Amino acid sequence: MSGGPVSLEKTPPENLPEGSAPDPAGPVHARRFWSGRRLPAVLVAAVVLGLVGVFVYDVAAVRAGRPAMHWRRGLAHELATRSLGDPWVITGAVVAVLAGVWLIALALTPGLRGVLPMRRDEPGVRAGLDRRAAALVLRDRAMEVPGVQSVRADVGRRRIRVRAQSHFRDLDDVRRDVGAALAESVRELGLARQPRLSVHVSRPAKK
Repeated sequence: MSGGPVSLEKTPPENLPEGSAPDPAGPVHARRFWSGRRLPAVLVAAVVLGLVGVFVYDVAAVRAGRPAMHWRRGLAHELATRSLGDPWVITGAVVAVLAGVWLIALALTPGLRGVLPMRRDEPGVRAGLDRRAAALVLRDRAMEVPGVQSVRADVGRRRIRVRAQSHFRDLDDVRRDVGAALAESVRELGLARQPRLSVHVSRPAKK
C-alpha cells in the first residue's frame, strides 16, 4: 500500500497487558495512539519549576536575615484581606479550575487524532496511517473513475466524506462507480475500524 506515512510501534510481548495475549489465529485489537503531550508537559514543568525556584530563593533569603520580597509580602497581604467573594479571587479560582480540567483532559485522552490505527495482524506490532495520507489515496483512486473532474476527501475516525464533481456521464452512474472503487480502497487501507463511506457527486458550477 502506498500514499503516505505510516507510524509503526513495536510492542514487546512481555509488555502487553495481562489477559490480552495475542491470538495467533486472528487479528489483535488495535487501540488509538497516545500523544506524548510534550509541549503541555514542558510548559507546566517550566511554570512549576520557576515558581518553586522563586519561593525557595525568597525563603532562603529570609532565613539569611534579608527581608522577604515585596511581591510575596503583597501576596500574603492580599490573601489575608480579600474575601472569597472578591472578583479577583473568583477569577483566579475559575482560571485554576479551567487549567486543571484542561490538564486532566490531556491526561485521559489519547490525542493524535491525525493517526488512524491499523489492524494488528502481527502480535507486538502496531501501525497507524496518517489521515491526510489516507485522504490522498482515496482522492487519487476516485480520480481514476471515468467522468470525475475533481475530488475532495475528508477522512475521520468514524466517517469518510467524499465530494466529487463530474463533467460528463450520469451522476448516479458516477456515484455508484466512485462508491464501489472507494469501498475497495478503504478495505485495502487496513484500518482497525472501518469508517462509514459517504459519497456525494455533483456537476461543477457554471462560470
